[in-house]
Amino acid sequence: MKKDKSQDRIVPQKYLLPFILVTSCFALWGFANDITNPMVEAFSRIFDMGVSGGTWVQVVFYGGYGLMAFPAAIFIKKFTYKAGILLGLGLYSTGALLFIPASSIGLFYPFLIAYFVMTCGLSFLETSSNPYILFMGPESTATRRLNFAQAFNPMGSLTGMFIAKNLIQARLDPRSAAQRALLSPDQMEQVKFHDLHILSAPYIFIGGVIILAFLIILFAKMPRNDESTHNFNFWNTIKKLINIKRYREGVISQLFYVGAQIMCWTFIVQYGQRIFMNQFGMSAGEGAQKAQFYNIIAMSIFLVSRFVCTFLLKYITPGKLLRYLSIGAVVLCIGVISFQNINGLYCLVGVSACMSLMFPTIYGIALEGMGDDAKFGAAGLIMAIIGGSFLPKIQASIIDLNTVFNLPAVNFSFIIPALCFVVIGIFGYRAETVYKN
Repeated sequence: MKKDKSQDRIVPQKYLLPFILVTSCFALWGFANDITNPMVEAFSRIFDMGVSGGTWVQVVFYGGYGLMAFPAAIFIKKFTYKAGILLGLGLYSTGALLFIPASSIGLFYPFLIAYFVMTCGLSFLETSSNPYILFMGPESTATRRLNFAQAFNPMGSLTGMFIAKNLIQARLDPRSAAQRALLSPDQMEQVKFHDLHILSAPYIFIGGVIILAFLIILFAKMPRNDESTHNFNFWNTIKKLINIKRYREGVISQLFYVGAQIMCWTFIVQYGQRIFMNQFGMSAGEGAQKAQFYNIIAMSIFLVSRFVCTFLLKYITPGKLLRYLSIGAVVLCIGVISFQNINGLYCLVGVSACMSLMFPTIYGIALEGMGDDAKFGAAGLIMAIIGGSFLPKIQASIIDLNTVFNLPAVNFSFIIPALCFVVIGIFGYRAETVYKN
């Protein structure tokens, strides 16, 4: 009997257009995530807060994922994946456009509200899009298909980082906190509103782009299965999911992965800024811009590595590759902690190569064989993004100490991502030895 070649395709022909449309959403939320991470340093400077104060952006941003993941899953369970994507895009654009009044008010808290609304939309988007991609083809290629779709996420991330560096950070007032303290109250207000309007412009623009994406998907014909289920028991479903060992440990691993990713991409600015100021005599603003350039390099490596890892999954099992890359990430984090020069920054950039396949691979392993339960199980994995709200806060608190054990605190703080990668490596090992038995 001849083998059906369609079973080997990552994306069958009938799902190609819907796959492209949904995959575009991966780039859209990548943009939001990675234009926002550098804003920790920007808000800290504009409102004269420490690193820990600026991380409230991430507490709200990633906290919204955790709060809205299960409501999003319930919505999808009662309606459709397409409806979940449309609601997500609607909330995303609303949050982005709220930057208009926030920048006019000139206070920090309206921006946090805007971020929260936006991230509620992102939670709906991710909770809908990830399992939808798994559905668009045979289960045998599901993990590869999700890795392929996720490979377009860094393209949006790179765009967000580029805009953060060139259209926001480069145009903010370059004066240090000490120099700003010499300004009169009126001059300080002028500088603040100038910086806030620069910071807000890209968010307002992306709000318009999201409205266009909403209209395209609204009128596109998208595939349906039996995802609409009006009667289901929430707590019974939760209990069933918790009792699945692979899924339960996958959610925990995802929480630590997202925290590690956000920490490595956010605090590369503080890490590099210190090196460029101390070793190369740059100002704080110049150091932050230069460090953001290295963040863009890290994301570029992440993008290339994700395509490479998607290819390697044809020959290496997901759990084994996840374990190998976790070990590599731990070794590089040790370098980040130990080196106090540009070599430490090189190690931090290298961590991105190891992180590239982690999110979609943990996702695919955790949902493997779950069938219709994947719709609701996806919510727990998206809820795990809440790791990006509290783990960076812990690292920021360490950074604000300045020195720990005779090491620069920003160096020592990367012990937190290193421990996260240990947890992920254990999950990869168990995927090969425990879940398969």
